[in-house]
Amino acid sequence: MAAPAATVDLSAALITTPVPIGHWLAILPVAHCITLGAVLLMLRGYPRLQAWLAIPGLAALALIDAALLAKVAAEGPLTMVMGRWLPPFGIAFTVDLFGALMAFTAALAALAGGIYALADIGESGRKYGFFPLLMLLMAGVTGAFLTGDVFNLYVWFEVLLISSFGLIILGSERQQIDGALKYAVLNLIATTLFLIGVGILYAAFGTLNMADIAAKAADLRGTAPLMTLASLFLLAFGMKAAAFPVNFWLPAAYHTPRITVSALFAGLLTKVGIYALIRVMVMLLPVERQELSLVIALAAAATILVGALGALAENDIRRLFGYVVISGIGNMLAGVALGGLGGISGAVFYALHSMVLMTALYLAAGEIARRGGGFSLSALGGLYRQSGGFTALSLVLFLAACGLPPFSGFWPKVILVKASLDLGAWWLAASILVGGFLTTIAFGRLFLLAYWRPAAIALTPSGPRWRTGLPLAALTALVVGFGILPEQLLALSQSAAAGLADPQAYLHSVFPVGGAP
Repeated sequence: MAAPAATVDLSAALITTPVPIGHWLAILPVAHCITLGAVLLMLRGYPRLQAWLAIPGLAALALIDAALLAKVAAEGPLTMVMGRWLPPFGIAFTVDLFGALMAFTAALAALAGGIYALADIGESGRKYGFFPLLMLLMAGVTGAFLTGDVFNLYVWFEVLLISSFGLIILGSERQQIDGALKYAVLNLIATTLFLIGVGILYAAFGTLNMADIAAKAADLRGTAPLMTLASLFLLAFGMKAAAFPVNFWLPAAYHTPRITVSALFAGLLTKVGIYALIRVMVMLLPVERQELSLVIALAAAATILVGALGALAENDIRRLFGYVVISGIGNMLAGVALGGLGGISGAVFYALHSMVLMTALYLAAGEIARRGGGFSLSALGGLYRQSGGFTALSLVLFLAACGLPPFSGFWPKVILVKASLDLGAWWLAASILVGGFLTTIAFGRLFLLAYWRPAAIALTPSGPRWRTGLPLAALTALVVGFGILPEQLLALSQSAAAGLADPQAYLHSVFPVGGAP
């Protein structure tokens, strides 16, 4: 289909007024990550200096994202246009509450992972670029959350994929290469599908700006192949998020790299796929999302149950946690399928909870291996006798992953179950509850075998190290805090969902005068 002729005069499309200082916050997180990544790359011959620059850099990223979140929560979406050209001629970074929440939570998870890496990543891994790759990974993740342009979203996907390829093979062990191959093939297929969708989208709309697309979709619904687009994006982002039936790459890949890398992948990468799916299907193509809701719901239920059953069957703790990641993706997909304020806010809340929890779970797996001598459930035992404090911390994380009160995983599941029952989708509510029950059994088995069962051999007591204990304790505190005091996060999640369902404030941020061209 030929692209429609642009209706905006080029002279009118050039921004002539100064950009407000606060709007630079929209691009500052990405610029910070890229700049620091380049500096760290130039310091590759000084691995110790790299580490001690990266941690303050990650802390600064969290502070920048916190300032951005505060500004967006107080004033609404803000836009920074590249090259001073209004869309559809210029590329915009448009930050709403949903994107700001995801970026800030990702920065917290990355900071925890970076501190843990001080003990987990040796000098060899640092020389091969762990910290520069981590900063470039955060540039891709943050850019995906903050961009207001669909093609730019594809670009940031490529940035995070390239850096994640480097991280997953760090160490060059055989199993890492095998895991990287599976990870790469499926993600490249998904990226190709995404790029095809972007091409069709531009042919239909003549623009790739998200606000412009959202404004024009209703007028083009009768002529543009929007169902084809929605199906392509659903498949592409579903593969990146590890949704059923294209989820098999995740448990085959996430157990192969260093535990810090696994933690960052589990906490961040699949959530970028879910973010993109929510952004495109809810804000840009809401009618098509509604028509595909049954397909999405069936995929959600299957993803939940496959993940929970896979966790039950695993003996390796890292693979077990990989299936827990998959089951959580199913819960977020359920929110996308349900739509409405309840479904979308439940998906947003669950995504924020999962970013913190899954990072913490994998870091806990690293501590289990350090204290118990490995990741195999059949060989572990006696962790309770070795450290009561670590056992209590682990139990909190396990209960949160099962969705039990009073921890953070409880509330989004309550929201999703209620939204399902309100729409009469009792079978979807049942799958969420059954998935939680099976996950509880899987974690109960893990706790009994690794912690409660006497050790087969005498364990050497291993005291806590601040580099591993501090990030794990901090993330666990967030899990407890989100569960005991959920009101603020619930209100933010509901506001983010409302902004996606009714994107008028988002559109006004991009086109402040006269609406979309």
